[in-house]
Amino acid sequence: MGELVRLEVTDGVGTIRLDRPKMNALNTQVQDEILAVAQEADRRDDVAAVVVYGGERVFAAGADIKEMAAMPYAEMARHGHTLQAFTRAIAAIGKPTVSAITGYALGGGCEVALATDVRFCADDARLGQPEILLGIIPGAGGTQRLARLVGPSVAKELIFTGRQVKAEEALAIGLVDRVFPAAEVYERAVAWAAQFVGGPALALRAAKDAVDRGLEVDLQTGLEIERQAFTALFATDDQRAGMQSFMENGPGKATFTGR
Repeated sequence: MGELVRLEVTDGVGTIRLDRPKMNALNTQVQDEILAVAQEADRRDDVAAVVVYGGERVFAAGADIKEMAAMPYAEMARHGHTLQAFTRAIAAIGKPTVSAITGYALGGGCEVALATDVRFCADDARLGQPEILLGIIPGAGGTQRLARLVGPSVAKELIFTGRQVKAEEALAIGLVDRVFPAAEVYERAVAWAAQFVGGPALALRAAKDAVDRGLEVDLQTGLEIERQAFTALFATDDQRAGMQSFMENGPGKATFTGR
C-alpha cells in the first residue's frame, strides 16, 4: 500500500484511490505507486473489477510540472519509460476498469482515465491534454490512446489546442461514456464494477485482451487472436458451468469460480 495511492477492496470491487492533496499531481512517487497498486489489483483474486478515483474534488490535474521542469534531457530520456509504465499498468489490468472522474482530469490525469476501459465523469468535470501549452506533448499515452478512442482528427485538435473539454462535449465525442451529477459519479462507477463480481473472470480477461490486442493489428490477425482466445476458454471450469447452467436453467444463472 502506497503513501499517496492505495487499493481499497470492498465486496469484490477494488478502488485505486489517488490521494495527493490538493490536485493529485502525478509526481514520480505517485506514478510508481499507481504502477504497484495496478499490478496488485490485477493479481488479487478478491478483486473482480477496478474503479480509479481521485476523490470528490479532483481526479488528477496532471503531472508535477515543478518536478519535470528541472529535468534535463538525459534524465527525462530515462524517466520517459516510467512515465508510460504507470498508465500501461492500469491498461494491463485484466479485469473491467472504470474511471470515476470529478473536477479536473488534465494531462497525465486524462491519460490515467484513457487507460481504463470505461470513463464515468461528473457533469462539471473538465478533461484535456494541455501539454502543448508547456511546449511539449502528452507522454503517458495521450497521443495514442486518445486517437484510438475519439479518432485522429478530434484527438489532434484537442492536443494541438490544449483546450479543456466540458462533460457534455466529452460525452458527445466519446471521450467519456456516461455523465452523472458529481455526488453520484463514484457510486455509479462502483455499481458498474460490482456487476462483474462472481462473473467469469477468465472470459472477461480474454475478452479484454482480444479487443485491446485486436485494435493493434489488421482484421485477419485480430480474428485469429479472437479464435485462439475463444477456443482456449473451452479448457475452463467456467465454460462448462456456464453452458450446463444455460441448458438446465436458462441464461444468466450460472455460478462461476474463475477457473
